[in-house]
Amino acid sequence: MLQQDYIMRLIREFFAALQRLLEKNEIEDKTKALHEMYEQYLGPYEFYQDASMDEVMQSFEKYPEEQRIHRMEMLAELYYVESGMRALPFNDILLRRALPLFEWIDRHSGVYSFDRLRKMDDIKKRLNECQHP
Repeated sequence: MLQQDYIMRLIREFFAALQRLLEKNEIEDKTKALHEMYEQYLGPYEFYQDASMDEVMQSFEKYPEEQRIHRMEMLAELYYVESGMRALPFNDILLRRALPLFEWIDRHSGVYSFDRLRKMDDIKKRLNECQHP
């Protein structure tokens, strides 16, 4: 029970921080807040930018099983938000990292999320637009 309370508090805290990040006007402030969120909720920003997706997926093994899918969702959200802050080709790379995470979560979470499905659809459209301008 305490573990589940911790996870729910962590998720609420994460999404509140993400909302504050989105409300910032200056790109420098957004970038700094984004880096801090990676550090606070997942680990080194550089790792999640440079590691292969296999290495990223393996990195979730450091968390208790009941936290893994939530941490994956946090990372998918961070990739998705950061893609909107970056220019080509970096936004494309971030979208290609976010999509498989969202898809994995969708298949394994057992929770239907309209917001997740909307984001997956948006990512697919944005990637398609990049390939066919």
